[in-house]
Amino acid sequence: MTPRKRHPDLSTAALAALRSIALRAEGARRLTPGAGESVLRSVVDATVALFQAEAASIALYDASTDRLVFRVAAGDQGQGVVGLAVPPDQGLVGYVYTSGQALAISDVRADPRFGRAFAESTQYVPRSIVAVPLADDHGTIGVLEVLDKRDEAAFSLRDIELASVFARQAAVAISATRVERDVSALLTSVFSGLLQPTDGDDAEARTTSPAALVDELVAAATAELGREDLSHLWALVEQVARVRAAAPDQLALVADLLAVLAGHAEHDRAARFGRQRRSR
Repeated sequence: MTPRKRHPDLSTAALAALRSIALRAEGARRLTPGAGESVLRSVVDATVALFQAEAASIALYDASTDRLVFRVAAGDQGQGVVGLAVPPDQGLVGYVYTSGQALAISDVRADPRFGRAFAESTQYVPRSIVAVPLADDHGTIGVLEVLDKRDEAAFSLRDIELASVFARQAAVAISATRVERDVSALLTSVFSGLLQPTDGDDAEARTTSPAALVDELVAAATAELGREDLSHLWALVEQVARVRAAAPDQLALVADLLAVLAGHAEHDRAARFGRQRRSR
């Protein structure tokens, strides 16, 4: 389906922008393979060890599904929650996410916000919990939960402070590596003004939301990217990822070599463009 547009060149320009975003996002993902997940896993592992807890987990908000998705967990009773999702207005995790407030509860079953059915689906119903929000410069992005200290009946205010330290570390890691966070919302914001249907458009175009038009552009850009043979580019990106641990003098040499290659590539592209213009 051809995206509707107010300007004849909008579709081409939008696809070019989306293609550029897709290339950079995929390149960043390949340069730091699994980095975000690895850091989050280390955070929950350390949290369980520090608190001597039965479990710890991190749920992150997924804008595309409007759900809090449990991404990682640790502890003897933690693994059943990984992959499960909950609406952001439900349960204790939803309360912490929407309010941005940490909490410590000694008897979760007596709390009306507790989602017992969800807990039972994980095969573990906790007695006590401390939950703190993960926040970056744009707001709350998730929640860190710690369940049941083995040597104490309840969590304290000091435990909230300690858990908040781990939550801040997790939020920093996510902000540094999460290159695709809320991309759809960002693109909708950028393109919505340009994609608003005019009175001259047909009835279908006037009733289609800007978000739906952006979805069409994203699909078209993805399809275009998939038709290209980028295997050589990804091979180069993966080699760069391998040399990230090299010594500073070796990295300087790699940077110099890449600069030379980039210069040659720019020269070749300019030459091809000149030949194409002359042939028209």
